[in-house]
Amino acid sequence: MMYWIVFAFFTTAETLTDIVLSWFPFYFELKIAFVIWLLSPYTKGSSVLYRKFVHPTLSNKEKEIDEYITQARDKSYETMMRVGKRGLNLAANAAVTAATKGQGVLSEKLRSFSMQDLTLIRDDEALPLHGPDGPPTLSQWPPGPYGLRR
Repeated sequence: MMYWIVFAFFTTAETLTDIVLSWFPFYFELKIAFVIWLLSPYTKGSSVLYRKFVHPTLSNKEKEIDEYITQARDKSYETMMRVGKRGLNLAANAAVTAATKGQGVLSEKLRSFSMQDLTLIRDDEALPLHGPDGPPTLSQWPPGPYGLRR
């Protein structure tokens, strides 16, 4: 765990030093040697750096770090609640809008199937239910789908 904490600090510092010191001769070779020194179980470089620099600094700033963590947790909870409420309001508005628009479309479709539309059919277009000879036979009915008679 000590290695990863020290390596995280190294990576953070590396982004700045690459910009400033990349022109320095053997900079990249020195950087590779430093990482090997950190990683090597014989030199235990990460343990040395952690015990001499990182641990004392973290121990001195422990109360401040805990306060920052508590503040971040509280702010994140408030933010998530606010974003969640806003998301639910947007979803509710979208559902109501879709329902009202859908109701208009549905009423138009139902109106096309209403009895008022049947009154628009002229009498000569309608098939008589009973002709002068009695009820119609199957041959008098128009063909159904696929040319089949009902």
